[in-house]
Amino acid sequence: MWKEFKAFILKGNVLELAVAVIVAGAFGAIVSSFTNDVIMPPIGLALGDVDFSELALTLQEAQTNDAGEVIKEAVQIRYGAFIQKIIDFLIIAFIIFMLLRTYNKIQAKKEEAPAPPPPGPTQEELLAEIRDLLKKQ
Repeated sequence: MWKEFKAFILKGNVLELAVAVIVAGAFGAIVSSFTNDVIMPPIGLALGDVDFSELALTLQEAQTNDAGEVIKEAVQIRYGAFIQKIIDFLIIAFIIFMLLRTYNKIQAKKEEAPAPPPPGPTQEELLAEIRDLLKKQ
């Protein structure tokens, strides 16, 4: 059973999939940082100094005791974080779209390339033909 498992794990498709998942995770972190740290601050500034990560609809306020310690957290719908996730998704979807579009164009060019001319006779075939012609003379 161990040998079968090892053969399965070492197949090219499984390794490629593992690499793709790791790269996608790292890429997702980069896009999240790009959205949170580069795109959202100027948008928030343009909308009147809005911090999207703080946008929320509070359904129930947090409960605190006399010392000011939170006993029960507030119940909120955090739509600002949701907006950021939508922007993350749109950026990733656009980049994947551009990659697939480029890949498809490259594949189309490969298919359109003219087929190489059929190979001519080999050296042995030419020598045999010359030999046959010499025999006839």
